[in-house]
Amino acid sequence: MNEIEWLKETFAVCRLTDRESLPHGPFCFSAETDEEISLVCPQKTVPENAIACDKGWRGFRIKGVLDFSLIGILARISAILAEASIGIFVISTYNTDYVFVKEENVPETDRLLRDHGYHTEGQ
Repeated sequence: MNEIEWLKETFAVCRLTDRESLPHGPFCFSAETDEEISLVCPQKTVPENAIACDKGWRGFRIKGVLDFSLIGILARISAILAEASIGIFVISTYNTDYVFVKEENVPETDRLLRDHGYHTEGQ
């Protein structure tokens, strides 16, 4: 589980007023709670009903399907980045985890992951 693949898109993290204009397609992640509707999507697909939006995020995924019995993969990556004061935003799907960092932190994030034995591609 030491394979990291950078996503090509630049992303935005948004808060929406309703679900009517949610974008669909690859890498559109939405969540609804009793307090909010959140969306992470490619910047070019941010809907007009976004009431708050933080742009300039880049993401990578841990390659391969992560079995639910695997422990500590995300904890190790987040610890490496926390030690360097790099903030992250994480989304977990059924198959894997996606980690997002601000665009200006991509070169250092990639270097740190490589220094800790990760093979990265696609930066």
